[in-house]
Amino acid sequence: MPATIRDVARESGVHISTVSRTFSAPHLVNPETRSRVLACAEHLGYRPNRAARALITGRTHNIGLIVADIANPFFPPLIKAAESQARQRDYHIFVTDTNEDANVEEGLVRALAKQVDGVLLCSPRMSNSLIEQLSREVPLVVVNRQLTGLPTVVMDVAQGARLAIEHLRGLGHTQIALVAGPRGSWTSREIRRSAMSAARASEADLTVIGPNQPTETGGMAVADQIMRSGVTAVLAYNDLMAIGLIEGLHELGQRCPEDISVVGIDDIALSRLTRPKLTTVATPTAAAGRAAVDMLLSHGDDRRTTAQVTLQTELVIRDSTGPGPGPHSHADPGGVVAAALGDVASYAKE
Repeated sequence: MPATIRDVARESGVHISTVSRTFSAPHLVNPETRSRVLACAEHLGYRPNRAARALITGRTHNIGLIVADIANPFFPPLIKAAESQARQRDYHIFVTDTNEDANVEEGLVRALAKQVDGVLLCSPRMSNSLIEQLSREVPLVVVNRQLTGLPTVVMDVAQGARLAIEHLRGLGHTQIALVAGPRGSWTSREIRRSAMSAARASEADLTVIGPNQPTETGGMAVADQIMRSGVTAVLAYNDLMAIGLIEGLHELGQRCPEDISVVGIDDIALSRLTRPKLTTVATPTAAAGRAAVDMLLSHGDDRRTTAQVTLQTELVIRDSTGPGPGPHSHADPGGVVAAALGDVASYAKE
């Protein structure tokens, strides 16, 4: 006959409620007592019935984690860190992928709402108003986007973009392009805002090209525009786009960094394996995953907490950036060339 919670309580010399808390809220149980209860449970072969416990406590001990694109190497470290952190609190994580589609994103939140105790919404594409509406249906923690009145975990990409522009400017580049990310991306808007400010402050011309798909293919697709714009350096929305851009430029006969310097954002593992190795802005994705889980579980039923965590980024200088070649700095003042390239905006120094 399978062991019961009463058997574990009797064997470990504690009340049934203490055994229940050991499995449902282990952080509330004295470490010595928790270890004794878990040892007895293991010895007796006891496994808690999660479905029955959910009926009693009203908690599923499940968390939904929704990401914009699970194929993007940016997300796996965040997912793994979140899963590990949740497991330590006896929670399970369900991971879903929206394929950068705001409508799919909304549907997934609504579908998960009654099956989980909360949702981690990573790099959402929905409008702020819709996210706020959904937060009244299920507790949400938003990662990679800042919303007033909702708990958020953000990586300071604005700081990273500023460091990248200052690095390029320090190498002598005065004509710089920003390859923007997808439409509706808060991160892309933050990068753009900060890069524009840093370019103005350092008397550089910044040409913004986008929005674009945040993929390697998206980076390759803008290589011709980058070459025709006359810039000598590029900051890309993420590493995948930067890697694709370098490949596209190579096919057009351009060398990196001898002809055009390129900086990415994220510091994914692939950025250290490419040739040239990619200069990039490192974002603490694993730390963000852990912080998001802690934030969601720390506030219980308080769905309107306004807690916010900002994690710092840093510039990692490798081989894809070099001195600005004078002969290539031939873009027209005020971005006249860039203005003819379609969905492109140019911001001249002020």
